Amino acid sequence: MRKTTFTELRNHAKTLFEAVEDGETVRVYRHGRPVADIVPIKAAMPAWKTPPQARLFLGTLSLSDEVLADRDEK
Repeated sequence: MRKTTFTELRNHAKTLFEAVEDGETVRVYRHGRPVADIVPIKAAMPAWKTPPQARLFLGTLSLSDEVLADRDEK
């Protein structure tokens, strides 16, 4: 993890954000105390690639079906 001060962030934002784009985390300090972490955003996975969600059951009742049925009633 890279560490920087608030002033260095203002003066070298381009370099620090390039490091974040490369996957590095930057912790920002102000007056010697950590105030923020700048972290890379994980690439969103397309919906068709996401694994199917587990269906919730309580006995023989499907909670997923009940939620969907409740939405249709409104």
